[in-house]
Parts: sequence; C-alpha cells; structure tokens
Amino acid sequence: MSHRAHLFSLRIAHAFRDACLNETYDGRRFSKDLMAGITVGIIAIPLSMALAIASGVAPQYGLYTAFIGGFIIALTGGSWFSISGPTAAFVVILYPIAQTYGLGGLLVATLMSGILLVIMSVMRLGRFIEYIPEAVTLGFTAGIAVVIATLQLKDFFGLSVAELPEHYWSKLAVLGEALPGLDAMSTLVAVVTLAIMLLWPRLRTPVPPHLPAVLVGSALALWLNASGAGIETIGSRFSYLLPDGSQGAGIPPFLPEFTWPWQQPGPDGHPVGLSWNLISELLPAAFAIAMLGAIESLLCAVVLDGMSGKRHSANSELLGQGVGNMLVPLFGGITATAAIARSAANYRAGAQSPVAAMVHAVVVLLALVSLAGVLAYLPMPAMAALLMMVAWNMSEAPKAVHLLRTAPRGDVLVFLTCFGLTVALDMVIAITAGVLLAAVLFMQEMARMTRVTDITDSARIEAGSLPEGWRVLKINGPLFFAAADRIFGELAELSREARGFVLYMDGVTLLDAGGLSALTRLIDTCRGNGSQIVVADLQFQPLRTLARAGLAPEPGVSRFAPSLASALESVRREP
Repeated sequence: MSHRAHLFSLRIAHAFRDACLNETYDGRRFSKDLMAGITVGIIAIPLSMALAIASGVAPQYGLYTAFIGGFIIALTGGSWFSISGPTAAFVVILYPIAQTYGLGGLLVATLMSGILLVIMSVMRLGRFIEYIPEAVTLGFTAGIAVVIATLQLKDFFGLSVAELPEHYWSKLAVLGEALPGLDAMSTLVAVVTLAIMLLWPRLRTPVPPHLPAVLVGSALALWLNASGAGIETIGSRFSYLLPDGSQGAGIPPFLPEFTWPWQQPGPDGHPVGLSWNLISELLPAAFAIAMLGAIESLLCAVVLDGMSGKRHSANSELLGQGVGNMLVPLFGGITATAAIARSAANYRAGAQSPVAAMVHAVVVLLALVSLAGVLAYLPMPAMAALLMMVAWNMSEAPKAVHLLRTAPRGDVLVFLTCFGLTVALDMVIAITAGVLLAAVLFMQEMARMTRVTDITDSARIEAGSLPEGWRVLKINGPLFFAAADRIFGELAELSREARGFVLYMDGVTLLDAGGLSALTRLIDTCRGNGSQIVVADLQFQPLRTLARAGLAPEPGVSRFAPSLASALESVRREP
C-alpha cells in the first residue's frame, strides 16, 4: 500500500485479510491474540454495562453491543487492533435520545447512523478526518467528560433524584439541591473504588486498575448491604422478564433475540413504531452519532498506527463501523465505535490481528450467559466511580492545559468554544461551531500571509529603465476571496495615480472565484482611470482559472506575459 493509499482504499474485511490471509497466521500468533482478547474482554465487561447505564438503558444492552458490535466490526473493518463497543463519547448523545424516544428510538437512530457510515465510506470520506483541528477534538472530548462526570454524581453520592432535567445547568441545580441528602454508605463505596483506581497503577502490575477497584467496591457494598445499608446494585435497580412472564433481577442470562428496532419499546413501554416523523426527528441525532463514530474510530486507528507501525484503511474502517451499527440494533445493542483505551490495552497485551477483538467479543458473550447472576451484585456507586475515571481519562486534561498555555489565541478560542458549547448546549452544535470558527481563523491567517510588495527599485528591475509612471508589484500568497479583496483594493487605489503597473505573480499559487472577481474589478477600475495592468508569470492554477473564465487581454488596459522579463520588455516598448 502506498504512503497515502490507506486514506482512499475501500474493501470489506480489509484488516482481517491483511493480517490473517495475506500474512502467515499460525498457532503462535493465535495464542497471542487469545491472551490479548481475554484480557481486554475482562476489561470490557464492567465498562460496557456502566456505559449502557450512563446512556440511559439497562446494562445488558452494553454487553450486547460489546460482543455483537465488537465481533462484526473487527471482522469487517479496516483497523488491525481496534476494539469496538459502547464508548463514553456517545453518552451525551444517546442519553437524551433514550429519555425522549426510549430504547426503540435509540436503536432506530443507531441503525440510521450505521447506514450513514456506510454511505460515508462509499463516498471515500475517511480521509477528511485529517481536516478536523486538534483544538476541536480536545474541546468536545473535554466537554463530554464534564457532562459524563456530572451525570455520575447521582449514583456516586447515592442522591435521591428521580430524573435529571435536559439542560446542563438545570442538572447542576437539581443535583445541588439533592446533595445535602447524600447517602454516606454509597459515597464510601464510590470513594474507595475511585481511590483504588487512582492508586493501583503505582503497583506497576499488568492487571488494569478498574478490575480490583470494582471487585473491592462490590465486596464492600455486599458487606454493608448485609448490615442494612441499602446500597443500590445492578440487581436492585434493573430487572427483566423471564419466558414465563415473571421478573428477574439484574441482567438476563441468555442471548438477545432478533427484533426490528422499531418494535422495541418507546418511553411509554409500547413499540416505538416506524414512521416518517420518527425518522425525520431522529435524523439529526443519527447524523451526530455517525460523525462522532467516524471521528472516534479513525482517531483510534491513527493512535494504533502510531503504536504498531501498521496502516489502517480509513474508508474500510468506516465501512466496518457502518455494518456493525446496522446489525447491532437488530439484537438490542446500542451504538458501537472503536474505544481508544480498550484498543491500546489490546495492542499492549500482545494482539497480532483483528482475531484478538473477536476473542474479546466471545469473552463478553460468555460472561453474559454464565456470570449474569454475579454481575447483578455490582454496586451502582462503584459503576459511577468507574465512569468518573473514564471521564477523566477521555478529557485528556494535561493535553488540554498544555494547549491553553502554549497554543495561539485562535486555537485557544476554538477549544473554549467547543468545550463550552458541548457542556451547555449540544455536541453537534459544538463541533459545527468549532470547525467553522477554526476555518474562519485559518482563512484570516492565510489572508494575512498574502502581501503585495513594490519591487520597482530593486536591482532586478534595473531602476530607471521603466517609462515614467510605471511600477512593478510582486504578490505573494493565495488570492482567495478573503485576501484578494484587500490586495486588489489597494491596487485599485494605486491605479488612480500610476500610469500602469506590472503584477509579478509567480508567488500566487491559488486564485479562486472571489480572487477572479476582484481581479476583474481591478481591470474595470484601470479602464476607468486610463491606466494599464500587465500580469506576469502566472502559476498553473491561476492561469487555468483565468482561461476557464475566458478573461482575455484588452488592448490599452490589460495584457498577460509569460515571465517578468517579457513583461518588463513590453512595458519598455511603451511610447
């Protein structure tokens, strides 16, 4: 694959073919994939449940996402080591959908996002991830982290809050009012769980910190509940229907059945149904899910490329993500995308190919059918502490602080805009505003780089050899709409006093429609003033733009010269 071919290639199962079919895949590589898959599968079990709860649905739907989406995306995608499943970044999008439209609406939006991702892959849009500024990604991920952490305060402190309002500041107000009634035992479990996650890495063991933290937190909650503490657990909060119509506590210990997403319950408990109104209402959310899924999965693939030296196929990864998100909701799974932390753990554990991600999916599946009863004892405060740590890690706070201290003011403004809008309003608005602001600031900087310099008296021109009233001006930089109006506006003022001037344009690499329009206005001004303009040494793109526009020389007003020397010679022949 050439240096940039990974940005344009598209084929199903790209990574699996390269890793397992085009290269020798033997027992040694499989054993490494097996151990890595088991390791990351164990990591994914509590995370998948916690993220499903944070997204507003029962924990089993996170497990469905991890084993169905994790397997399908690994098989069909374009990244060697990515682990896909529920991720924290989606919480701010999925939670409002689940509250408004129920599980059915959330699954319909996931299906729609999968279709959009497939369309994006077919249109070869994977390469455009290069054009999203770092200030934008840092801003909205930090904002998402703040929102996720805020949503965990209820369970972290065991607060008696029936339902959180939609807007962030209203959430804070409700949580603040409920804070005096915090449950000390729930808070103790959460604090102990969080403390272990913070201190465990100092032991430098290969065991990831959230596993001992959740185990200790669960044991502590079990002991406190035996003494009458009343700490909420997955088993006490969530229930499911058994085949005989009775209710079971916790998560169902059996596989999900195929069900069309619109046949799943809405907020009123009845099937949400399929209608044009529902599709039109969910389309903005589906688009947001698809865009965030594309950004996160491709950023994850880029990180893994840097760690491993391999090359992902951007469009093939989008195709795999799209196929996965089209199939996952058919079995009750919520939105899936590549998770950077789990993917990095997968590679560090020795993964050799996408088979490790498939093993991870099987491990999650086995946990669902064999450990459902045990998982019901997981305490909600411990899950909240786990998500607090996830939020902190995804915020990349040290990187954000470094940006605020060292980056240009434009990047700082973009970061703060994305961060503030993500927290206060909506992630889609934040990304849109951030990208637009970054584009405007970039154009402003580019416009400042375009300059016009008077070189009439330079040694190269041979001062005094030009007719009186003629000047030579050199333009450097792109002449797009933002810069061209200023540059040609200055020249229009100059044309009122000069007999004529030569525009030396060998440093102009771009002339867009706005620049062409400004140049045409300059020629009109010269015609009115009785002055002349000679355009010399045009580069290929500006020359092609002028040719396509049919801009021809006008005797006594404008003409074109292939080089500065020929332009000067034609001026010297002026009477």
